Amino acid sequence: MRRSVAIRGNPLVSVIIPTYNRGWILKEAIESVLNQDYDAFELIVVNDGSTDDSRDLLAGFDNITVLEQPNQGVSAARNKGVAHAKGSFIAFLDSDDVWLPRKLAVQVDFFQQNPKALVCQTQETWVRKGRRVNPGRRHQKQSGMFFDRSLALCLVSPSAVMIKKSFFDEIGGFDESLLACEDYDLWLRINVHHPIYLIDQPLIVKRGGHHDQLSANPMLDKYRITSIRKLLDSSSLSPAQKKAAVRVLKDKCQIYAAGCRKRGRMDEADFYQDLIKRYPH
Repeated sequence: MRRSVAIRGNPLVSVIIPTYNRGWILKEAIESVLNQDYDAFELIVVNDGSTDDSRDLLAGFDNITVLEQPNQGVSAARNKGVAHAKGSFIAFLDSDDVWLPRKLAVQVDFFQQNPKALVCQTQETWVRKGRRVNPGRRHQKQSGMFFDRSLALCLVSPSAVMIKKSFFDEIGGFDESLLACEDYDLWLRINVHHPIYLIDQPLIVKRGGHHDQLSANPMLDKYRITSIRKLLDSSSLSPAQKKAAVRVLKDKCQIYAAGCRKRGRMDEADFYQDLIKRYPH
């Protein structure tokens, strides 16, 4: 039976797993949710048009909700899952990551102890190609307001996050126009005005190094630039935040334009070089 009601008064958590052609690893992600110590959750898997054996694998579980859609990308898949969610809280899990058994329980307890908090994440263990690795200093997570640091690179992991559903709806969800860095975009929009708290326990295993990771996309800075531009054009930034955003935007435009020139994409290079001039200090 699918878990879909709060048990013993615990708030219901809706867990969203988006997946696309991850049949080779998806089962481990699902089982890490079903093996949680916390029992008041529903698991929603959004199959984003997979053409591998994912559908057959998902049919083998009778205690989850499976939503199907044509391939529209991870943002649309996550947003669709949230739209069907019944829980007071949303927790995301990428289909190549896994949770430790206490993950949901620890985060729900955090929210119960900090009722004004809107979003939190946990620490994580990194595994690359089957081997544990240590993140560099620039990847070290912080708690609270760290907007300036987040401009350079994403410091929040979707698989580590729990967020109040009402707040997710208010903030507008993931931007479905972004083919990558959709999480970077959401966390920046949140952290402009709201703290993102850190629970200093590694409760997820973040697995990478495989060929189909979006984070391996060489054009990531293109999407980060788009995200920063949206913020600058929104007039939602304080003067200090705007100054920091313009500085990082210019740095990323310079780097991305240089990469375009190296690959012979001169018109694109000129566009990003000219973009620098549109945002004076």
